Amino acid sequence: MSNKRYCIYGAGSLGTVLGAFITKNGGSIDLINRNLSHVAALQRKGARIKGSVEFCVPVEAYTPDDMAGKYDIILLMTKQLYNYEVVSFLSDYLCDDGVIVTLQNGLPEPGIAQIVGTNRTVGCVVEWGATLSCPGECILTSDPDSLSFHMGKMEGISDERFKEVKELLELMCPVHEESNLIGARWSKLLINATFSGLGTVMGGVFGDVCEDKIARKIAVRCMKECIDVGRAAGAKFAPVQGKNITALFYYRNGLKRAFAEMLVPVAMRKHYDIEPSMLQDLKNGKPCEIDAINGIVCEWGKKCGVPTPVNDKIVEVVKMEQKGELKLERANIALFKELL
Repeated sequence: MSNKRYCIYGAGSLGTVLGAFITKNGGSIDLINRNLSHVAALQRKGARIKGSVEFCVPVEAYTPDDMAGKYDIILLMTKQLYNYEVVSFLSDYLCDDGVIVTLQNGLPEPGIAQIVGTNRTVGCVVEWGATLSCPGECILTSDPDSLSFHMGKMEGISDERFKEVKELLELMCPVHEESNLIGARWSKLLINATFSGLGTVMGGVFGDVCEDKIARKIAVRCMKECIDVGRAAGAKFAPVQGKNITALFYYRNGLKRAFAEMLVPVAMRKHYDIEPSMLQDLKNGKPCEIDAINGIVCEWGKKCGVPTPVNDKIVEVVKMEQKGELKLERANIALFKELL
């Protein structure tokens, strides 16, 4: 892969961790980010990764203004808020037979394919979390043995290019080839809508959702909504790290619902310390991508005639937090009691 050019566009918390692992394990990749202080720190001191692992590695870091030439693989890790502008910009830096690999939340592949083509679009689900603690330094918040990617390709992607992307990502952790890309996307959306959504509501990490009795009750209701909507949209939910989440958390009676509530802390124990990226954005005074996560569930719910009161409420509360009308605090979960 030495004669190929790769970059991570949007190398914030997740992207910096990924780029550091790839570089540490012998790969060559450029880290692109608009945050001038973060890029300067990466250039000066390298990428320092802390948390469940500890290492520091020199990396190639640039701002978008410094980009030059074309890339064979662009790993896209920005928020979806500005995908049209971002992907249109990146198309000028993509080789004719290159691919954009979206590692974003939600269901981003169709929109990206409209700009660069299905034959240049690969989807990848990230099964781990990280936070940016200060410029040049990130905290990996998932256990090292729980790191994985689930990757699928759209029509027109060659087996050779798909293998190349897989080998690049495997410099960090296992990559599971996903024939059911939409199912994998809906499974990740379910996790994000539930734990990122409620974590942001409560101003806390995934573990705060798991440990709060009311939050657990809301969580399983949120998951059921996501499953009902996904199924109505024609999705077949893919396993998450080997676990059939629909079998574990879907319920049709009070007994199964109570079992699902008890199971929440067990199922998420390796990801307790993940701080939602939406919460990180709100803390930094940035708009978050709630419309691309819980908002997508609500949107598809309306299309398919499936009620989504929990996801509707999460969107409402997070947008109030974003406007400064609510504090980022655990007490916000009480706003959901009416839905129990």
